[in-house]
Amino acid sequence: MSISGISTRSALTVQSLVDMRRQLDDLQRQLGSGEKSVTYAGLGLDRGLLVGLRNRFTTLEAFESSIDNVDVRLNIAQTSLGRLAELGQTVKSAAFQSSIQGNGTTLAQTTAMSSLNEMLGLLNTQIGDRYIYSGLAADQPSVATLEQIMDGDGVRAGFKQIVSERKQADLGTLGLGRMVITAPTATSVQVAEEAPPTVFGFKLSSISSALANATVTGPAGVPPAMSVDFTGLPNAGETVEFRFNLPDGSSEVIKLTATTSTTPGPNEFTIGATPASTAGNLQTALTNSIATLASTSLVAVSAIVAADNFFNGTPQRVSGPPATATALVAGTPADTVSWYIGEDGLAPPRSTATARVDTSISVSYGMRANEEGIRWIVQNVAALAAVTYAPGDPDAVARSAALTSRIGANLAVPIGTQKIQDIEAELAGAQVTLQSAADRHRQTKNTLSGMMQKIEGVSTEQVAAEILALQTRLQASLQTTSLLYQTSLVNYL
Repeated sequence: MSISGISTRSALTVQSLVDMRRQLDDLQRQLGSGEKSVTYAGLGLDRGLLVGLRNRFTTLEAFESSIDNVDVRLNIAQTSLGRLAELGQTVKSAAFQSSIQGNGTTLAQTTAMSSLNEMLGLLNTQIGDRYIYSGLAADQPSVATLEQIMDGDGVRAGFKQIVSERKQADLGTLGLGRMVITAPTATSVQVAEEAPPTVFGFKLSSISSALANATVTGPAGVPPAMSVDFTGLPNAGETVEFRFNLPDGSSEVIKLTATTSTTPGPNEFTIGATPASTAGNLQTALTNSIATLASTSLVAVSAIVAADNFFNGTPQRVSGPPATATALVAGTPADTVSWYIGEDGLAPPRSTATARVDTSISVSYGMRANEEGIRWIVQNVAALAAVTYAPGDPDAVARSAALTSRIGANLAVPIGTQKIQDIEAELAGAQVTLQSAADRHRQTKNTLSGMMQKIEGVSTEQVAAEILALQTRLQASLQTTSLLYQTSLVNYL
């Protein structure tokens, strides 16, 4: 008796067992990984949708990475800007501590020098390989060192030399602020601007008189002049006022009072026996008062204007021998140090660094150290730090007071001048945009994750049930197969 077909049935049974084993392995993988398939082909018709969702998810992650990087830079920038503002306030508070020390500086100047050094360090803040205050030139420092800026580098002039040259130019050869004081007639006194015209020193503003028997004129003529002409004798206590404009746009008044004393005090002139002698006494008093005003307020203003010449754009220097120069000339990279060495293009500072934080949204967060709000603080602190006072100088205290009062007012930041807080506000706006975009991306990613999970994810409960059912089937099949393989001719018979 023949037995046929067992091999074919056996092959089918074995193949069925192999398939169930493979299915069990796949279910166990799904249970462990939570993913329906390791290939897109196994996802069926939703595979195209999943590819699109994954691309969008990856894009959002790239935006989030950009947001994180920019947020770090903005946080550090805000911290450094806040410290710059604090240093400005510190110097402002110290500005009126004008007692002169033995080394020819005031306590305020010592504070200003240390603060300036810290400011320059802050302006060279680097995040990774980027200098945040260098504009487009993020791979190079923003500003030169304190020593280079203040003292030059041996070949090129630094700020202190610019201050010295400007001081000489404003004072002139006679130390009278480029004023010429003469007696056109025996009974008159005239003060005039130098000829040829110059941008330096005092400029005449006005003259007013309460003097009896005296006529005042001007300013008029070329060069401008104003004068006092005595037709008789004035009375004691009567005054004449000369107003002068200074290079920074401010003005000062010299008020001279007539007195009968033969030893007049400051800003007084003696009434002589004749109009001519009275005019001579007025000329002497006016000369002394202008010299004092030049040595105090004018020198203080000169340092402040020199700071603007040096820090505000291309450095401007006195053209020619300072005491007789009449104009300024642009310094060159070969003869003058530039304090700001970052990129200085025409584009707005903020636009020098941008980041896309959403498909259609970008934020601008670039900065330059020479922005007005930053530069204004730096140049005024530097002006205070640069001026020294010679021991025994009778005008030193008054000059220091004139300088510190102006620096204090400037550090309060006049209306119309950009403040550091203005820059902080602009960066804060960028931070708000970043935060909004980050929140939006987070919500979108959560939605996308849910959708992708529905497509490629599996229910662990369902997979566990399928595994249990398959194991039961597999166990039954294996038992049946085992029984079949135990069949022999003896058992069959």
